[in-house]
Amino acid sequence: MAASVKLCKVHPVVFFAIVDSYERRSEDSRRVIGTLLGSCEGGVVEVTSSFCVPHQESEEEVAVDMEFARNMYDLHRKVDPNEAIVGWYATGPDVTEHSILIHDYYSRENRTPVHLTVDTSLKDAHMSIVAYTSTKIGVPGSTEGTLFAPVEVEIVYFPPEKLAVDMFLENKNEQGLVEMSSELKQISKAASNISDLLDVMMKYIDDVIAGRIASDHTVGRTLMDMIDSTPQIDPDKLHDMVTDNLKDLLMVSYLSSLSKTQLAIQEKLSNLLLSNS
Repeated sequence: MAASVKLCKVHPVVFFAIVDSYERRSEDSRRVIGTLLGSCEGGVVEVTSSFCVPHQESEEEVAVDMEFARNMYDLHRKVDPNEAIVGWYATGPDVTEHSILIHDYYSRENRTPVHLTVDTSLKDAHMSIVAYTSTKIGVPGSTEGTLFAPVEVEIVYFPPEKLAVDMFLENKNEQGLVEMSSELKQISKAASNISDLLDVMMKYIDDVIAGRIASDHTVGRTLMDMIDSTPQIDPDKLHDMVTDNLKDLLMVSYLSSLSKTQLAIQEKLSNLLLSNS
């Protein structure tokens, strides 16, 4: 990561892991720290995973279990070799003096590590999330220091993560067990959302044509690109394509079910022959 970091993208699973480690901390711990894993390309860091690192901290000193951190990283590399150390996290709103010492360790693992702070105190019912990069300041060979500069943080999702987060938001006031919606309901909801967005788009276009609102060239180009990217297919041909694919899917499902039934019958016959022999 030789290039300077301009943007830090973080996936929701990372925040869940950080909050979980904070809730499970020992009673004498004021905060928890851990390693951030992910990738970096073109000055954009994408954090996709993390793990907590045990440490002891007091007013005078800090001790981090580096052996544990190395072993956990080796285990994560076996699961996903593409994930690399991109920085570290700490709960709390501030960068402390001990943060500089911990950051120096991660600087040996990565040339420009990201330091992510997550304020789990929920001040003003809000979880503050800030990412920093460090820069050495001072006179070389003499007094030197470290300057932490904030960088932009963006929350991004993989499709399964987006589905889970939406479910959490929809059922945040529910008590007890919450079940996921069926695939049919999810498809119906997605189609309804698309229909609502199309209604908003059509209202905007009608208002621009009628002169009720001023036109926006950026929006116009985006709409034109979206229309151009849509394949021009005859409605009858599209219906035939969907119908043929549906028939193929039903045939595959039928053959799969038939194979399972045949295997089950064969297993029972084999057991019956063994019991009689």
